[in-house]
Amino acid sequence: MFSHNKRLQYTVRVDEPNPALASLLLEQFGGPDGELAAAMRYFTQGLAEEDPGRKDMLLDIATEELSHLEVIGSIVAMLNKGAKGDLAEAALEEAELYRSLTAGGNSHTQAILYGGGPALTNSSGVPWTAAYIDSRGDPTCDLRSNIAAESRAKIIYERLIAITDDPGIKDALGFLMTREIAHQKSFEKALYSIADNFPPGRLPGKAPYDRLYVNASTGPGDTEGPWNSGPEWDRTDEEQMSRPIDGGEGMAEVALPASQMKTVETMMLRTASDPNSDPLTGVDLAAGPPVDAE
Repeated sequence: MFSHNKRLQYTVRVDEPNPALASLLLEQFGGPDGELAAAMRYFTQGLAEEDPGRKDMLLDIATEELSHLEVIGSIVAMLNKGAKGDLAEAALEEAELYRSLTAGGNSHTQAILYGGGPALTNSSGVPWTAAYIDSRGDPTCDLRSNIAAESRAKIIYERLIAITDDPGIKDALGFLMTREIAHQKSFEKALYSIADNFPPGRLPGKAPYDRLYVNASTGPGDTEGPWNSGPEWDRTDEEQMSRPIDGGEGMAEVALPASQMKTVETMMLRTASDPNSDPLTGVDLAAGPPVDAE
C-alpha cells in the first residue's frame, strides 16, 4: 500500500525559469540512470528477493527513489513554468516565443507536447524504456549492478550541479547526489553480508583460466599492476598468444550425420572459388586508365 505525502522529501527553490536546463535535468527523470529506472530496478528486485533483509532494503530504497523522482520532476516543472504559461496564452510574439522555446536541448518538445511538465524521456528526448532495468535475479550480480547504477547517477548529478548557478537547484541536486552515495553504501554492505559473493552465481570458474590474465594489448604503454600481475595471476604475454590457451589445435569442429555431411560437401563444390581465374568485373569496366606512380 502506498500513501503520498504532499511534502517533498527535500525543499526545492528555483530562482527563475530555464527550459533548457529543464531538458538537461530530464536525464535524471527518464534517463537510464535516472530516478524512475532506479525505482523500477529495486522494486522488481525486491519483489523477487527471498532474503528478508535484502527485500526490506530494496523496497525501502525503491520507495525513496520515487520521492526523488518527485523532487527532480518538480524542478523540471518549475523551470518550464514560465514557458508553459507563455505558450498556453500566446503571450509572446511568434518569433520571440519560438526563440524562447528552442533555447536549448529539447525544451520546445517539453513545452509543446507535454505542456511544460516533466516527460518520461532522457535529456535528448528518448522515451524511457524498461530495457534500462538490467536485473538478473542473482543477488551478488544485481547488487553489483546497483552499486554501479548509483555511482553513475552520482556522477550525472555532479555534472548537472556544475552547469547551473541557481543556488536552490544546486542545493536540491546536491541532496539527491548525496543520497546516491548512501544507497551505494547500503548495497555494498548487503553484498559483503553474503559470505560467498564472488564469483556471482553458483558455479565456480574453471581452473586455471580463473586466474589467467591475457596481455592482449602490447606495445608502448604496456603496464603491470595488481589487476594483471602478482601471486593471484598467471600471465599470458605476446609470445605465447599464437597457441590456443587450452593446448588444443584451436580449430572449430562439428560432428555431422552422414546425410548432412553429403549435402555440405555438395554445397562446397557448387560454391567453390577458382583461384586461377581472373574474371572481368564491374570494377574493371568502370575504372579509368591506370595512373602512373611517380
